[in-house]
Amino acid sequence: MSDSGRGKGRLVADRRYPKKAAPTKAKPAAAKPAKTARPKRKTAPRRRSRNPIVAFILGIFGFVFGLIWRIVWRVSAVVMIVLGLAVAYTYTTVPPLNQLLDGRAQGSVTLHDRDGKVFAWRGDQFGGTVTADSVSPYLRDAVIATEDRRFFLHPGVDPIGIASAIRINLREGRGPLQGHGGSTISQQTAKLLCLGVEYDATKWKNEAEFVGDCRQGSLARKAKEALYAIAMEIKFTKKDILSIYLNRAYLGGGAYGAEAAAQRYFSKPASALNPAESAMIAGLLTAPSSLAPTSNMDRSRERAATVIGLMQDQGYLTTAQADDARAHPAVLSDAAEARAGGYFADWVMDNLPDFASVESRQDVEIRTTLDQRLQRAAEDAMNAVFDEKVRDGSKAQAAIVVMSADGAVRAMVGGRKTGVSGVFNRATQAKRQTGSAFKPFVYATALELGHGPFDTVVDEPFCMNIPGSGQWCPKNYTKEFKGRVTLTDALTNSLNIPAVKISESVGRDMVRQVADQFGIRSDIDNTPAMALGTSEASLLEMTGAYAGILNGGSSVRPYGLMELRIKGDPDPMIGAGGGIGERVINENAAKELIYMMEKVISEGTGRRARLEGREAAGKTGTTQAARDAWFVGFTADYVAGVWMGNDDNTPLTGVTGGGLPADIWREVMVRVNEGIEPKPLPMIVPERPATQVVSQPQQAEPQSQPQRQPDPIENFMNKLLRDILGGN
Repeated sequence: MSDSGRGKGRLVADRRYPKKAAPTKAKPAAAKPAKTARPKRKTAPRRRSRNPIVAFILGIFGFVFGLIWRIVWRVSAVVMIVLGLAVAYTYTTVPPLNQLLDGRAQGSVTLHDRDGKVFAWRGDQFGGTVTADSVSPYLRDAVIATEDRRFFLHPGVDPIGIASAIRINLREGRGPLQGHGGSTISQQTAKLLCLGVEYDATKWKNEAEFVGDCRQGSLARKAKEALYAIAMEIKFTKKDILSIYLNRAYLGGGAYGAEAAAQRYFSKPASALNPAESAMIAGLLTAPSSLAPTSNMDRSRERAATVIGLMQDQGYLTTAQADDARAHPAVLSDAAEARAGGYFADWVMDNLPDFASVESRQDVEIRTTLDQRLQRAAEDAMNAVFDEKVRDGSKAQAAIVVMSADGAVRAMVGGRKTGVSGVFNRATQAKRQTGSAFKPFVYATALELGHGPFDTVVDEPFCMNIPGSGQWCPKNYTKEFKGRVTLTDALTNSLNIPAVKISESVGRDMVRQVADQFGIRSDIDNTPAMALGTSEASLLEMTGAYAGILNGGSSVRPYGLMELRIKGDPDPMIGAGGGIGERVINENAAKELIYMMEKVISEGTGRRARLEGREAAGKTGTTQAARDAWFVGFTADYVAGVWMGNDDNTPLTGVTGGGLPADIWREVMVRVNEGIEPKPLPMIVPERPATQVVSQPQQAEPQSQPQRQPDPIENFMNKLLRDILGGN
């Protein structure tokens, strides 16, 4: 067998990673085989060297960015943890839903007229709790479209809305946080809740200061509102938050909440509002006081039209519905439109007991004596006379009071501007000299003491020595003297000297007592000039005193409140606040005085007040330099008083009580008595004595000349003058 193949390798590849061979005995070294050439390793292409400056800058940026990133995510994590803890804590401070619906600071007073119709509201009106589901869907949609179109999408804070508000503010030239705030309904609700802080009288000077703090718009306050809004979003549903907002929002006219606003402006529940009415109420959220339809209907309708456009754009109204709402804008109810009795309502409110005022936080309902027909009559009469007979630019003011003979006030106008409230009421607050309108109390005293309408007194030059003041010589308005006149003629022509003589003869104290008992509560001067009306009184006092003459001589206390009850209670807490009081003069004396006062209108200084086909009685009054002009009088059914003057007490120009005040009185009485069957006045027409002679206007004889057939009054006056002047 041939062995030529020995020593040749195997025809297979060697193992790449051969196993380690077991140790063998050393063999003789063999010749080294020739080295085989290794394949060359491929090398990557050589990179271009980086610019060291660029590398340095990029390195710095990379380091800074990495550092910022590490700081930001750590700070963000801390902020999120702190924010979460703050929201969690705020969540625990949010009261239950039922405690958040009525947030008024004070109670309300609803005033009804004599027929039970609402005519005025005072305090914070709250019509009752409503929910987002119970109000009209148009109102709910109008509020969302106007105040927060993404209400159902955000978690309480709307970053898109905030960014949009900042953009608008910058475009309009304001600071980024001035003007539009981008607040959501949730944030606005948080503000209305004062972030859950309750008013504490020990910490705040007053509630106004507390509310001002609640409404501040600082960044810190905004941040707290955002926290509270998010906490509410977690605690309540969206509809719950909207319900709180609909109950708490102020909507002008003293109305808090949707129900109160619906009743205040439209006399209907919030559930029955149509699109136009809903748009008007939602529009008030921007500026409730200035946009209220009772303040400015044109501006309110303009804003409502804008809201209707928003509702249409956001799909809440179809084009047809929006066009119909624009074509038929909301109109006020009769009660809201009338704005009746503002002065009257203020007067009633000023006389409420403390437990029934708005500060008591109770809801009160009051039935009053106001007659809205008579109120309109008084306002229309004043406007008619000032429009037709008072020169343009005149600053003269006037006031009117109408009442029944028992003192029940039926109408009140406290100034030329009607349909207002919260302003100076000249019918009740102004104390002015009464002038000759005071004279009926002088004659009432004389009649009560037994004198008659046809007793006589001499109208002549007359002087008195007033201790401490010297000689006083009164004059008649006409500067003339009529000689011997009856008491009736003296009152008819408003003669001053007979009034002073009679007052002095019957006694000033008696006259003051009669006037006081009839209701003139103001201080009455204890001087001879008292008879000429130098003392001051309000128009309400004077009208009430004349009502005492009409009712037969008994005093009256003017009143406007008939019944007061706490809302929800069936039984009234207070009854009528006034009425007929004690008798002041006997009935015959009152009826004789009415006869004398009827002559004032039919024949004397009050002829411009005459009523066609109806008996009337009254008295004019003009003070020194015509600073005040009065006419007070009555028919068988009503008493009315009119005052005219300037607030600064400067003289009127060409005005006396028998002029413009008599015109206003006549216009009032024509309207007041419209539709009422004429009735005769309750007066006694005395028989004139057969021997009675009334002198014609003439210059009176000197006081020293004896008079023939002197009457008792003259005898008393002569004796008094002798005592005062020291004569024989």
